[in-house]
Amino acid sequence: MRLGARTNLALLVLLATAFLTGWLAFAYGTMPARWSLVLHASSGVAILLLLPWKSVIARRGLARPRPGRRLSMLFSALVIVSLAAGLAHSTGVWLWSGPLTAMEVHVGAALIAVPLAVWHVVSRKVRLRPTDLSRRTFLRGAAVLAGAVAAYGSTELVVRAAGLPGRDRRFTGSYEAGSFQPEAMPVSSWMFDAIPGIDVSTWRLALAGEELTHADLLSFDDSLTATLDCTGGFYSTQDWSGVRLDRLLKGSKGSSIRVISRTGYDRRFPLEEAGRLLLATRFGGRQLDAGHGYPARLVAPDRRGFWWVKWVVSIEVDDQPYWWQSPYPLQ
Repeated sequence: MRLGARTNLALLVLLATAFLTGWLAFAYGTMPARWSLVLHASSGVAILLLLPWKSVIARRGLARPRPGRRLSMLFSALVIVSLAAGLAHSTGVWLWSGPLTAMEVHVGAALIAVPLAVWHVVSRKVRLRPTDLSRRTFLRGAAVLAGAVAAYGSTELVVRAAGLPGRDRRFTGSYEAGSFQPEAMPVSSWMFDAIPGIDVSTWRLALAGEELTHADLLSFDDSLTATLDCTGGFYSTQDWSGVRLDRLLKGSKGSSIRVISRTGYDRRFPLEEAGRLLLATRFGGRQLDAGHGYPARLVAPDRRGFWWVKWVVSIEVDDQPYWWQSPYPLQ
């Protein structure tokens, strides 16, 4: 019976770790994402290793009627779907079907499972005893985690030895798509944002009390090569042209820059990063198209794709700290 409690506790810790490290990896476009993903993947493997013990517990639970049994089964199914989609993405055996990518299924199933996980913890409380936190229990847990890390490392070796697509993943886990080929670069948007129809003849960029037209922006020719790494599972490196934000803001005073899209989506950046941010009007020597942010989009090097605001209509500088925003925008 105590084995069941310890298994449930271990699964709870592993699920929480997998969720937190997954979101942490989404936050970085630099190498910290890699270490976070190693822990994320190892947590997922550890969950798989514990499934035989959990199946015994589940069979006992199904043998007696309990309220909420169907919700528990749905929760279990979502966890399995998320694990399977994550494994499919990391190996490259399945990347997308129609409009959905394996990464979107992986993340979507996990998000839907979150409220069910909270419900499960509240309604199926794990009652701990001092022996559950003993040195022996700790060593067993460490052995499971070490086995998971070893299994994850072995999986990576198999992927490379078998020549599976997963061998070419970036350190963020993303796959290359359309680099230096603007016409082949995938189109993605945050959540349910639709591509807006914008009449460039009437479009204006609101900027610190003044307005700029598209023609005004085209008079600038700052350029840089940067990689958009989308949390949907792809990355694409392009040559971007436009105007650096420090040239537009001309010494504006404040703490942060707020970049706002026509859709209402926005992101804040530290003011001192203005020289690294580009308001792009062109990529690969051609004008942006609607799907990629026309008439102007933000290029934010070393940040994940959700920072690269598209269809920009306003840039503001104020005294709010740059972190004063939802970790992952809802608009």
